[in-house]
Amino acid sequence: MQSIKFSSFSAALITVIALSLVNFLIRPLLLFLTFPITLLTLGTFVFIINGFVFWIASYIVNGFYVESFWSAVGGSILYKTISWALRKLILDGN
Repeated sequence: MQSIKFSSFSAALITVIALSLVNFLIRPLLLFLTFPITLLTLGTFVFIINGFVFWIASYIVNGFYVESFWSAVGGSILYKTISWALRKLILDGN
């Protein structure tokens, strides 16, 4: 059983656009409002916020399905890990 899936390649592309918009519009507000909790948890609460952003995107885009909120948190952790690795590979590879 898959917890995060796309119905087609075009749904994946639309999801990228939706995630970009949600990250641009909603995530800064969430980070500001949850700053005390993020400070107390030494930044790990940001993973919950990123999971919430994934979860919101699943409601916006038809064809992008997230089984549960915790699956979205897991997806956001995987996304951040891959993003960090690619950034290190590209920027430190020079």
